[in-house]
Amino acid sequence: MSARPLHCPAARAAPRVRAACLGFAILVALPIGNALAQQEVSPAEILLFETDHLAQMKAPATLVYEFRKLSNVEPAFTDSVLLDVSRKAGQVHAALRFLTGERRHVLPEMDDAHGNPVLLGFLEHDIAEMKRLTGGSVTYFRKRIRMALANSAQVTPQRITYQGKTLDGKAVRIQPYLDDPLHARFEHYVRKTYTFILSDGVPGGIYQVSTSLTNTEGNRPPPGTVVARTAAAGGTAPGAAATGTALPGSGAPMEARGAAPPSPAPQGAPRAGKPAPGAALPVIDETLTLVKVVASQR
Repeated sequence: MSARPLHCPAARAAPRVRAACLGFAILVALPIGNALAQQEVSPAEILLFETDHLAQMKAPATLVYEFRKLSNVEPAFTDSVLLDVSRKAGQVHAALRFLTGERRHVLPEMDDAHGNPVLLGFLEHDIAEMKRLTGGSVTYFRKRIRMALANSAQVTPQRITYQGKTLDGKAVRIQPYLDDPLHARFEHYVRKTYTFILSDGVPGGIYQVSTSLTNTEGNRPPPGTVVARTAAAGGTAPGAAATGTALPGSGAPMEARGAAPPSPAPQGAPRAGKPAPGAALPVIDETLTLVKVVASQR
């Protein structure tokens, strides 16, 4: 992949922050220690945030992504994420429409964009969900993701299927909370895995972003549990709700079981290490997959 620094205001102040700010200031200015601040940019950071994903985009055009949530503790749903890309005076303008209706996450439009904003949208959505579910600090979750990308990310070859073609790509995987000495506060989420799949062969460079959380004895998913996909999701069309769908193997649909979202504890308060008797351990998968690119009719 061709690489160039992403457009990020903080980049001019601190080179190390430039690499880890996700190109859109998602993780800027977090105090993580002098030793980490002096490290070289990791291969994962280069792939995700130092690569010009939009350089080869034909504009104007819209990238269409499908977002799917599967869960055993909350209603599942399928929704759409749209990235509008235009070009003027040699600069790329990007406008992200992340989810729809009440779920929509508002993000500012970007001038002179290089990195794909769906990364920001997905991670900001994920961080907001972690705060809602655990009562933890947004800064804490951002810091853990940043440190994992810098120190422990696994980068491996990945074959994908897009529009009927098999393409070469790379997968970046992290588990931000696995080795955290404070993970007892978020015990149910300690094995949460983030996977980013990229390929030069797809428009916008980002094929899929996903998180997978399984909580079972021996750290093995139960039979039929759905984990993050590595192919375009089928079935429900983007934007169509799938409320009430349960993870395979997890029992009846959500509304039949009467499950409700856990109430967040006050920020900074410890979370219980074990669920209440009879309560389900959370199993949550969220997957954002590129479906197609639509040329603008303007």
